[in-house]
Amino acid sequence: MKLSQLFENAPDMEIEGLCLDSRLAKENDMYFCMEGIVHDGHDFIDDVLDKGVKCIVHSKELSNMRKGVAYIKVENVNRTLNSVASRFYGNPSKKMKVFGVTGTNGKSSVTNIIQDVYSHFHPCGYIGTISIRYGNVTLPPNLTTPDPIILHHAMHDMVENGMEAVALEVSSHGLELGRVQSVDFDIAIFTNLTYDHLDFHGTFENYFEAKKKLFTNLKPEGIAVLNADDEYFDRLKDATKAKVVTYGIQNDADYHADNIRMGTDGSSFVLRCKEGTFEVTTNLVALYNIYNLLAAVAAMCESGIKVEDMLPYLETLKQIEGRLERIDEGQPFNVFVDFAHTPDGMEKVFEYAKGITPDNCSIIAVFGSAGKRDTKKRKVFGEIADRYCDSIILTEDDPRDESAKDIANEIRSGIKNTNSIFIEDRYAAIRQAIESANVNDTVLILGKGDEVFMYREFGREEWMGDHNVARHCIRKYTLGIEE
Repeated sequence: MKLSQLFENAPDMEIEGLCLDSRLAKENDMYFCMEGIVHDGHDFIDDVLDKGVKCIVHSKELSNMRKGVAYIKVENVNRTLNSVASRFYGNPSKKMKVFGVTGTNGKSSVTNIIQDVYSHFHPCGYIGTISIRYGNVTLPPNLTTPDPIILHHAMHDMVENGMEAVALEVSSHGLELGRVQSVDFDIAIFTNLTYDHLDFHGTFENYFEAKKKLFTNLKPEGIAVLNADDEYFDRLKDATKAKVVTYGIQNDADYHADNIRMGTDGSSFVLRCKEGTFEVTTNLVALYNIYNLLAAVAAMCESGIKVEDMLPYLETLKQIEGRLERIDEGQPFNVFVDFAHTPDGMEKVFEYAKGITPDNCSIIAVFGSAGKRDTKKRKVFGEIADRYCDSIILTEDDPRDESAKDIANEIRSGIKNTNSIFIEDRYAAIRQAIESANVNDTVLILGKGDEVFMYREFGREEWMGDHNVARHCIRKYTLGIEE
């Protein structure tokens, strides 16, 4: 694309790509000098020019400008990046129906349900924590909400491949850092707001204000799908100019579930909504997943899909790896892998486990807490596990440059009554939990979900994945199957 098509009075030179990471700069790119938390992009201008970058977008005064390079000074580089990224890739979010989902927990579940079900009616992509996925294409995840270049590039490719919609996880980091400023959202969904990310936001109010941006910026003709049972519902409802649609279980809502029945391999409930009353059967388990399903159904119904047409697909939703994933190799006890890494998320998983585990059987939990992340929640993890578990195995979970044992000791400060041990190696910890499980016990492996990497002091290292380790250990040590 010509630079003159992106900026008025700019030279008529060809721009072949956009970049904000100097390490990834290529010849004929446009480089955006972003000021980050750690690094300032202005410090790497010479590096990218040596790689052949043809245009520099900056906000600070520069010296020693090179000939043949276009320099564009702007007041806000991030705002310009958003606008340019969207136009460079053909404004792809305006060519699809865009579902944006935000909240502390449930983003991956709601977006994956939408992609799964909506795709039976219109081709739908997904961008989030698990992957970037559309059609037969699956790409590894970048961030929960990628930067504007990756985001608009991915949506452009989706449009080129026939996608008519995309379900996008929208994190508080992504909102606060302005990664979705130029995304044209049609439907914004709020799941819940509980304790998380205070290491980044500083206060809970700041955390809420970041989430609120998705709804304050939603266009008037958009639709805000809000959880009527969450304490922040009223504040979000008042913050948006868009049409408000509600879902819930405890309070009156436009999409309301009652008579809920839950088991180990599925759930059912009565859905009451504007289209009538429906008996819903789903393979999802746990009360929080009923909320996730309600949110997705409400959003899809408001986008034009009839509830009665969705019902058959709700019975056999695709398993979302690492999200209360039941590991079943024929063993006589329950094993679940879940991404839960917040106090509220963990408590909801424990509540579900308590409901399906007989009184004379045990709940065994394996978890840790991430290094160099919110340390205040570690003791809280211990307190929550102490209330529900019969045995706790503490282990590593992305320790980075912290000692996994020191992290475990902080968690243990909240454990008063339950037996706990520390096994640093995560594989060995999972093996111990599975080998110690008896008939009808429940083993919970929490924190990493389906992630196949571990963050250590030197960076990212490959990891088998909790789901893979659990299957391997069950087959080898419980069932005696050699592979």
